[in-house]
Amino acid sequence: IYADPTGGADAYNGLPPADLILITHEHGDHFHPETLSAVMGEQTKLITNPAVLEKLPEDLKAKASALANGEATDIGDLKIEAIPAYNTTEDRKKYHPQGRDNGYVLTIDGRRVYIAGDTEDIPEMRALKDIDIAFLPMNLPYTMDIDQASSAVAEFKPANVYPYHYQGSDVEAFAAKVKEAAPETNVILGKWYD
Repeated sequence: IYADPTGGADAYNGLPPADLILITHEHGDHFHPETLSAVMGEQTKLITNPAVLEKLPEDLKAKASALANGEATDIGDLKIEAIPAYNTTEDRKKYHPQGRDNGYVLTIDGRRVYIAGDTEDIPEMRALKDIDIAFLPMNLPYTMDIDQASSAVAEFKPANVYPYHYQGSDVEAFAAKVKEAAPETNVILGKWYD
């Protein structure tokens, strides 16, 4: 499963073609048609939001399905729910308007994985239940700051949270805030940037 693959074909050398690709929205650091073509296999399923579906080249569109906010689909034993992803701060709404972009909750063998996409701390995130793994962005001005992200984590209490798409944010400070506000949540700091 690849979420928002970008970076060109070379970034995926040696990796298998995707079984499933999820695209959250149309910005170039999330949607790159050339990279999509490179990671697609014969049987790859592609799930996008409706805006991206309209921007796909015809060969990719033939393998794609769109999910709007609140919609869901099953692919075999995998359930995919499209969760809204948007900005709430007035001067940031131009980046990710409400109703356009997706996050996704995947349910796999009873485990629930939340990939937030580009979003701020929204009610739909806070309302999530039984999330085993959450991937949350925090890169201003496009998504949320560490205070918003840690406050959301304290509300929906995923078992594990990975900060991602965080360039310029202090993820160690985020981890400390989560430890204080939601000690039951394990913060996993990956090396997302070289």
